[in-house]
Amino acid sequence: MTVLSIIRDCLDALLHPSARYDALTRARHRAFMAPRLLGSLAAFAAFPVYLAMRGAPSAVEVAAFAWLIAPIMLSWFLSRTGRYEGAHVLSSLALAGLIMAVAITTGGIESFAAVWLVVVPLEAALSASRRVAAFASLLALSCAGMLILVSQLGWLPVQEPGAAQRGVLMAFGVASATLYAAGLAFGAESLARTSVALLSREEERYRLLARNMSDVISRHQRNGAVQFISPAAEAMVGISVTQLHGHGLFDRVHVADRPAYLTALSDAARGDVRSVEFRLRREPAGSERSQVDFIWVEMRCRPLDQDPGRRNLDSDATREAEVVGVMRDITDRKLSEQTLDQARSAAEAADAAKTRFLATMSHELRTPLNAIIGFSEMIAQEQTLMLGAAQRREYAQLINDSGQHLLSVVNGILDMSKMESGNFEIASEPFAPRASLMHCCNLLALKARENGIDLITDAPQDLPVMTGDPRAFKQIVLNLVANAIKFTERGGQVSVTAAVTGSQLTLRISDTGVGIAPDDLKRIGAPFFQCGKTYQRRHEGTGLGLSIVKSLVALHIGEMTVQSKLGEGTAVTVKLPLVYTPPQVKPAESKIATLTPVLRQELHNELQDHAHDQLHDQPAPVKKSA
Repeated sequence: MTVLSIIRDCLDALLHPSARYDALTRARHRAFMAPRLLGSLAAFAAFPVYLAMRGAPSAVEVAAFAWLIAPIMLSWFLSRTGRYEGAHVLSSLALAGLIMAVAITTGGIESFAAVWLVVVPLEAALSASRRVAAFASLLALSCAGMLILVSQLGWLPVQEPGAAQRGVLMAFGVASATLYAAGLAFGAESLARTSVALLSREEERYRLLARNMSDVISRHQRNGAVQFISPAAEAMVGISVTQLHGHGLFDRVHVADRPAYLTALSDAARGDVRSVEFRLRREPAGSERSQVDFIWVEMRCRPLDQDPGRRNLDSDATREAEVVGVMRDITDRKLSEQTLDQARSAAEAADAAKTRFLATMSHELRTPLNAIIGFSEMIAQEQTLMLGAAQRREYAQLINDSGQHLLSVVNGILDMSKMESGNFEIASEPFAPRASLMHCCNLLALKARENGIDLITDAPQDLPVMTGDPRAFKQIVLNLVANAIKFTERGGQVSVTAAVTGSQLTLRISDTGVGIAPDDLKRIGAPFFQCGKTYQRRHEGTGLGLSIVKSLVALHIGEMTVQSKLGEGTAVTVKLPLVYTPPQVKPAESKIATLTPVLRQELHNELQDHAHDQLHDQPAPVKKSA
């Protein structure tokens, strides 16, 4: 083993650089060079012994020995150029030339050397090239024909060897040719075994990659039919790969994505590289088999590169274009993109909330501040204007009402801020919901009469005592009833009903007002949101009423639903538990929680700047109406 290793290392050092990185090519070059180097070295070593035994050689003998040493040049040619087929062609020419030289001098076609012509195509078969084998076969046939022609024409030198000598030479020729052919057979078998081992190793390597890589490799026809798909598809889709062959994969593609899937494969079959994203139906496991689950898959497809041998056998006209695709599960990426889109929408909604907030606050603060500034200036100039005591009291009451309005706006903002930050505490205690409900309706009855609206209250006398925050309950009722009155035209009706359903108290406040558009209905309860355009409002308010109601209901572990139709009215249903049980965790935040602390601080600063500007932008004194 040590001598063979040394010989192999020496042969590897002589190999051309192009043959050192492929095991099969390296084995072929080594199999070509080794016998020729060993044969030439043996002939070179035997030449001095032949001289000692025979004496001075003839010109033919010198030429024969030179021809036996010539394969060293063939090995040098292959080592320097790496042209394996060219080296085999030169080897066939050299061997045929040697056979012709010996045969012409020893009897022509009847020579013992003529049988060696059979070895020429056999040796060329080791090249694994049809062109070299065909050339060697034609060369051997041409040499045989030339020997026959020369023998028939009598151009051979006259030699009359004895019968015994002729028999010995013929036996030598057949035996030597047989031994050389046996060597070629063993060499061919060794190359075949090496080729099979390398192919098996390569297949095992690709099989290992196909089994363990997460991406799925597939081979398709132009129409999308699957011819091969790697085992990774079983983990991705949840079924065996045999069920995905043919149109099995296409049948699992989402119906809406099938045109894009087929278009990408068709474009790739024409020579383009395409990438397509589509949804693929995944087989649920276990008890979830009734559910339909789709995953997002990205497939990058390109035309299949045929090997050179098959490309020569199949013409472009008859060979059907095929496509190789690499599929990857991108469901997580799609979910991340959806999360980013939702975050972007939330940021845009927060920006819109900021704009609405500033517009609403500027409107809500301007009117009472103008009244406060104007009437206070008139009181300050009472001597000039000669105001009476009644007028001063009236102006003071107007200033007080404006201040109360500002206070209610600020309290609403503070309550909303507490709810969003989770600092709003429910003071739970037993109270009578009917008394609280009737008290709130009585407070708003005067406003309803002034607006020409019928306020109808229906609360059974036997409503049970409930446990909760009575102040929050009143705030819920006041906000809902006040909103219903505000958005109901003169001559309309507002109904307030209460009933017990199971373990819940159900409040329903309905009106015959302007109603809410379907697009706005989706955003009802968002802070600072008001239906319609902000700068074209017909009704006062900050847009915090329903948002506060929604948050208070959520803090009580209740439910609020809004039903409305534009031009026909609105109905708000609130369900509160009769016995409030504090939750173990904080209730979920509402949509305004998407406002970041930086944005909240920015809104707060802009509100302060706006109020500061209003206080310094003093209008002309407001005159008292007659």
